[in-house]
Amino acid sequence: MTTTTTAATTAAQKDLLLVGHGMVGQRFLEALAEQPGFAEWRVTVLAEETRPAYDRVHLTSWFTGTTEDELSLCPPGFVEEHGITLRLGDPAVRIDRDARTVTTASGAELRYDALVLATGSYPFVPPVPGHDAAGCHVYRTLDDLARIRSDAEHARVGAVVGGGLLGLEAAGALKAMGLETHVVEFAPRLMAIQVDEGGGQLLRRKIEDLGVVVHTGAGTQELGTGADGRVHSMSLSDGTVLDVDLVVFSAGVRPRDQLARECGLPVGERGGITVDERCRTADPNIWAVGECALAADGRVYGLVAPGYSMAETAAKDLAAGDHSPFTGADTSTKLKLLGVDVASLGDAHGAAEGALDVVYSNSREGVYKKLVIGSDGALLGGVLVGDTEAYDVLRPLLLAGKPLTVAPEQLVLPAGAADAGAKLTLPDEAVICSCHNVTKGEIRAAVHEQGCSSVPEVKKCTKAGTGCGSCVKMLGSIVNEELEASGVEVRRGLCEHFEFTRAELYQIVRAKGITSFARLVAEHGTGAGCDVCKPVVASILASLDNGHILDGEQAGLQDTNDHHLANLQRNGSYSVVPRIPGGEITPDGLITIGEIARDFGLYTKITGGQRIDMFGARVEQLPQIWRRLVDAGFESGHAYGKALRTVKSCVGETWCRYGVQDSVGLAIELELRYRGLRSPHKLKSAVSGCARECAEAQGKDFGIIATSAGWNLYVGGNGGMTPRHADLLAADLDKETLIRTIDRFLMYYIRTADRLERTSVWLERLDGGVEHVRQVVLEDSLGICADLDALMERHVALYQDEWAAVLDDPERLRRFVSFVNAPGTPDPTVTFVPERDQIRPARPDEDGVVLVAGPRLEVHA
Repeated sequence: MTTTTTAATTAAQKDLLLVGHGMVGQRFLEALAEQPGFAEWRVTVLAEETRPAYDRVHLTSWFTGTTEDELSLCPPGFVEEHGITLRLGDPAVRIDRDARTVTTASGAELRYDALVLATGSYPFVPPVPGHDAAGCHVYRTLDDLARIRSDAEHARVGAVVGGGLLGLEAAGALKAMGLETHVVEFAPRLMAIQVDEGGGQLLRRKIEDLGVVVHTGAGTQELGTGADGRVHSMSLSDGTVLDVDLVVFSAGVRPRDQLARECGLPVGERGGITVDERCRTADPNIWAVGECALAADGRVYGLVAPGYSMAETAAKDLAAGDHSPFTGADTSTKLKLLGVDVASLGDAHGAAEGALDVVYSNSREGVYKKLVIGSDGALLGGVLVGDTEAYDVLRPLLLAGKPLTVAPEQLVLPAGAADAGAKLTLPDEAVICSCHNVTKGEIRAAVHEQGCSSVPEVKKCTKAGTGCGSCVKMLGSIVNEELEASGVEVRRGLCEHFEFTRAELYQIVRAKGITSFARLVAEHGTGAGCDVCKPVVASILASLDNGHILDGEQAGLQDTNDHHLANLQRNGSYSVVPRIPGGEITPDGLITIGEIARDFGLYTKITGGQRIDMFGARVEQLPQIWRRLVDAGFESGHAYGKALRTVKSCVGETWCRYGVQDSVGLAIELELRYRGLRSPHKLKSAVSGCARECAEAQGKDFGIIATSAGWNLYVGGNGGMTPRHADLLAADLDKETLIRTIDRFLMYYIRTADRLERTSVWLERLDGGVEHVRQVVLEDSLGICADLDALMERHVALYQDEWAAVLDDPERLRRFVSFVNAPGTPDPTVTFVPERDQIRPARPDEDGVVLVAGPRLEVHA
């Protein structure tokens, strides 16, 4: 498929071909478009896949609902805006260097003045007998993942060959899909390249605690197949034989240098297209970047950050005459594998002559930290397992290459990194964002010279923090420091009226028994409050069950939706969402909803949360609609509030032939237990009756997946604007333990989260992440579990349906009028005339004009 250009290209005088449209290829295009000489080039891209470049770093998130559009790295309109021709699904198959042409798979012959190879790498599959049997896969592309998921639906046991970064990601995916999972690693430890012996031992222990069986120091000798040609066993070099029906090879990658070999370009002894410091090959008209290239320092880099640096070097060399060399790149990594935090920096193994180790190991807490210090006192490398909080401080220090100004042990001792970091002054040349090679000096310049006053503004200006994202915390610290140094007050409290955070205000309200905003602001704040602090305090009061949200002073604190117990829509009408626990509904209930929608002319929509939305209600109609719903047995769905929305469910063992537990029954029980629970942000949940995950539980704030032995509990998922795969908090729980654990998780989140902070963001911000939460709610490390249990029991005992309470109170009903001076019954001189037979969301017509659907107000004298 070819994407044709719409921008003018007549000014282009030379042809540039880019072979490969992966992450590095896309970065090359972006860097090229930024150069002053970009207009001289007519750019064509040959892509092997049928989709534009996407984020391979977060590829595993596809299993938890992240869409291809969300993974895409090619912004909409980018190709057209820059006059680029993108030929999808038409890879290069031959290069003729004499004629300067490239032949594609479709037979097209394209001429070039400059050729850039960004062909990446391919997965290495050990040539063991049976490696090509059905059920054997590699883990590299979205198509690979789709095939793995399809096979997993019929599999019971999966094995991953390779215990490196990608291998552990693949193991996490198999485990999440409910397969008994094995990892087979030939080296004596997991992640042998990145971590040392001590880190590897701890990593193995933590991963085995999650139910993954690890085999190290063992190679795969043979894969047995059955009469159907599918894999059914795996024989290891230590004599172990595993019964498996799905195998994923993740035993490393090899540079894709075949095109270069065939056209006579020099390649390394172990692969990789040989390039100089400008990323040029032996042919002055051909460049190579990324994983296919053997850099001038003799390395093939298998990480995205060095690939980006090479892409930028080549782009500047081609279009700006800037011959700045690529002399190497930071290979530090920080990631979460199967819920375990792991980081590796620089010379992690202490190979440098005269290097010394500083080690902190705490097996009970599951933490291992090692720093490698040079003879001059500079940081050379490090390993962090279980606690990677110090990474943001350590990486800039490593890249700076200067002697440490604090004792290195202060950087690894518990809570020491933050204290030591406050004493460190990083030089301006320290690289903060290695993905885009952004220094501290450039960040400071963005604040002082470009007028950036927030992290998002600095991100947009410098691109720092827009790659892997691991530097965002350090970026925020630098931005705040520079603003404060300039005399700009950086507020860390909730708003101008409170210097406390939401979590601190929650503790104050609860400890002092405060039941009103007026008392709180009088004793602990200033002024009269604002639209930031009032809804936050309203939520805190509601989460502590301090009466109906529309009573007295609390009514004035609510935001627009809570004010009328309904979601305000773009046309000024409201939506009505009755609760349908677990998605289970009777025929009579369906008929009631249908009759109400018909009688009030409402647009109906079945939501992704397994309930029915009715759109287009006027404010004075809301009590009339809810009276009929309440009389029919329905109650508020809290779609308008920062509270529990739904607990989605598949049909479970009752109907599904794969189901192993009653997911519907549990979903109903949980939704009824947590209904009306006010929190810092909305809460979504789901229960899947088996590992096939039809309810998409791992994309929810708390999700439950049935196992043959009980229930697995996942927390911190989010399928919204920033998709996040939920972390496994506990496995194979009985129902009583499961509910108690969810109780504590939710109450701890409500107690400590910030304003409008989803559980996904909260969990990543929380010191220690999911491991800390596990210790709090399962091991009672803070001694607060009894308190959390009591809070939840109080909520369950005091719950009342907000709409039923409104309907029984004439004073509360008075707020549901269209106009301040409206009488109790609708004014006969005011008529609402629908512009559509059905009220639908606004959408553009064929001319691009937005047609606003909804009632039109006419006043008749």
